[in-house]
Amino acid sequence: MEFFRIKKDIPFMRHALVFNVISLLTFALAVFFLLTRGLHLSVEFTGGTLVEVSYAQAPQLEPIREALAGSGYPDAQVQNFGSARDLLIRLPNREDLDTSRVSETVMNTLQQVGGPAPELRRVEFVGPQVGKELAADGSMALLLVIVGIMIYLALRFEWRFAVSAIIANLHDVIIILGFFAFFQWEFSLPVLAAVLAVLGYSVNESVVVFDRVRETFKKKRNMTTPQVLDHAITSTISRTVITHGSTQVMVLSMLVFGGETLYYFSLALTIGICFGIYSSVLVASPLVMWLGVSREQFIKPKKEKEEAVV
Repeated sequence: MEFFRIKKDIPFMRHALVFNVISLLTFALAVFFLLTRGLHLSVEFTGGTLVEVSYAQAPQLEPIREALAGSGYPDAQVQNFGSARDLLIRLPNREDLDTSRVSETVMNTLQQVGGPAPELRRVEFVGPQVGKELAADGSMALLLVIVGIMIYLALRFEWRFAVSAIIANLHDVIIILGFFAFFQWEFSLPVLAAVLAVLGYSVNESVVVFDRVRETFKKKRNMTTPQVLDHAITSTISRTVITHGSTQVMVLSMLVFGGETLYYFSLALTIGICFGIYSSVLVASPLVMWLGVSREQFIKPKKEKEEAVV
């Protein structure tokens, strides 16, 4: 399916150096912010208290957040849990308050909001050690995804494509983390899930372009390598607009209407999708070209038939 077709190939590879210099500068800035500012980790990683309460009627979340902020918890996360009547409240640790009194403080604060009285369902304390384990498990999941992608691309295409795709995809991940470090947005488990989703999403775009590169090398024997890459990218633009456009519409709807619960998750996906398009087309493809991809790597030489001995 195509919305449009571009008849003349766009010379992307002519400006490959410019695109990669921009990417390198953006990547360096992201690394700088990660090293200097760090990530604003959520309760799951730093430790804190989870409080689950239930109401007879669905409460308004914003007054509850404001009341908790007034009680000394400006970073409290309040979200629906299971139904509109059940709330899950995540609270970071406070040095001046005993963890055993957190639930008491929360319940007193909720009763001051007004409306129906809440019922306490459960209280769980997440220690720093649990947070360290989650961070380690998340890093391991990210590493396994990267290794799996490299093996898949190396087997399906060629090692040059695997190296280029991984560099481009890590470029996306680091830039997402750089945004969260610079603006000090909260980095939580849903955001980590979004980062892993962006990895798979970017790989899918790279595979589509690489497939067209391999196909063009086999069919168009009079094209140079830059021309093959330009043709492959140009011929997949319509598909890119359809897939990324439809996905971005859904993600933007979550960003605008999903509330605080889905805000940073959808924000990470938005950044990842935008930079994923850029990296898959304008970072991975030039890297493949500079690594020395050629037609001979995809066309098997014909074996000469041995003459029958009479």
